[in-house]
Amino acid sequence: MSVKIRCRKTGANNDPCFRIVATDSRSPRDGKCLETLGWYDPKKAKANFHLKLERIAAWKSKGALLSATVSSLVKKAKTVPMAAPVPSTPVLKKAAAPVNAATA
Repeated sequence: MSVKIRCRKTGANNDPCFRIVATDSRSPRDGKCLETLGWYDPKKAKANFHLKLERIAAWKSKGALLSATVSSLVKKAKTVPMAAPVPSTPVLKKAAAPVNAATA
């Protein structure tokens, strides 16, 4: 299996946003990925990307190839400060409805 590190489009029409993913080179652009390695928002002005450089280096050591866009982002990450990573928001569970004493 040949692994490629490339962009996966997640934005809407006229509002592109990309996730940087490690994926099988035979899978489609927006298909299943092995690991999400960062994000890139070309419409933002300053800090418009975040990469997990240590994970990208690990994939490269295993033989993964970088796309041209990801390669330029990795080079840029070494000179320009990246944006903060997007924190994962926990999914809140709905509280059980209180039992009404009149109906019980």
